[in-house]
Amino acid sequence: MNNGRVDVLLGLQWGDEGKGKVVDVLTPRYDVVARFQGGPNAGHTLEFQGQKYVLRSIPSGIFQGGKVNIIGNGVVLAPDLFMDEAQDLERSGHELKHRLHISKKAHLILPTHRILDRALEAAKGKAKVGTTGKGIGPTYTDKVSRNGLRVGDILSDFETKYEACKQRHMTMLKALGWNDFEGFDEVEAKWMRGIEYLKQFPIVDSEHEINRALRAGKNILCEGAQGTMLDVDFGSYPFVTSSNTICAGACTGLGVAPNKIGKVFGIMKAYCTRVGAGPFPTELFDSTGKRIRDLGHEYGAVTGRERRCGWIDLVQLRYSVMIDGVTDLIMMKSDVLDQFDTIKACVAYKLKDGTETTELPYEIDDVEPVFKEFKGWKTDMTRFTDESQFPQEFSDYIHFLEDFLETPISIISIGPDRDQTIVRH
Repeated sequence: MNNGRVDVLLGLQWGDEGKGKVVDVLTPRYDVVARFQGGPNAGHTLEFQGQKYVLRSIPSGIFQGGKVNIIGNGVVLAPDLFMDEAQDLERSGHELKHRLHISKKAHLILPTHRILDRALEAAKGKAKVGTTGKGIGPTYTDKVSRNGLRVGDILSDFETKYEACKQRHMTMLKALGWNDFEGFDEVEAKWMRGIEYLKQFPIVDSEHEINRALRAGKNILCEGAQGTMLDVDFGSYPFVTSSNTICAGACTGLGVAPNKIGKVFGIMKAYCTRVGAGPFPTELFDSTGKRIRDLGHEYGAVTGRERRCGWIDLVQLRYSVMIDGVTDLIMMKSDVLDQFDTIKACVAYKLKDGTETTELPYEIDDVEPVFKEFKGWKTDMTRFTDESQFPQEFSDYIHFLEDFLETPISIISIGPDRDQTIVRH
């Protein structure tokens, strides 16, 4: 039997590592690209042929003609936002209806989930976690409490099921004292149009489809959203997302057995960013942090929010490499550091008792980063086409990272375009 393989691509930091571009670069090697968790709170930006696209729920392999793209059971889907995203792509000449398959078991984000998201966040006061307000958390909460609506439910007696969920949410909102429903009828009407639009796509038992593809010798790339440090179990809890963003999430989010996983591509930036609240040990509050933000255009693809910026955190990255079983590292935005005299990397944490550790502790709120300094390469690398062109200082930086993380850096990105990618191994 000619079994195919399942490779996983995911972020190793707090999201926004540049996964969309890398999936687009890697997809020629694969027959199927599948999203396994998250929702429209995550935006994957891709740039090629002078066009810029932001994908929220649709897998990044959609730009490769003939590839099957799957939205897996671990994803939460907002029909109205999905409709906007898909119609934008169709208008720009990308046919989706036959190539994009949607799991019956993916959960639906209801209009009332978004209101609940805002109401629950407001009720937290100063303890806000910085949610995007897209209804992701309440949808996963309904999933876990066995009250959710799934894509497969739209195929039979949907209105009855929808009304029951909606009324349950309204009761919860009343208990929270929430009374802001401005524009709800319009949102709900568009959401229902989104439901009808969804029916134009193949709605499938995705776990069977994926395993049939494997048995037929097809290769599958699983695309993660957000980053390892936003994982609900292993991230910087409670400032995390509501799903498993780690490699194991591909198994539960698609119905793939662990022994089918082959390569695990872990994506990191040459520095570090974070959006919203939560601990960030290497965060820079000075002009250097602002300079990284401006040079890297560090603003959210979906929210437009300013990202917090800091030096690369190798303690955190080593933890992510361990949890995910990373086989290949991919470093993004190396070019953003082209102009700096000095580059820093966090190699240990100093704890409150004065001791140092290279293992990520239970709480990272008040650790002090211990930095190693590197001489900057002061070279514009954006036009390079081969690693032989790298300045010595940059090569030294790469080799240090590989030694510290005990994992090869296989791909280095030196700009936003698809072509600005150097494959090393």
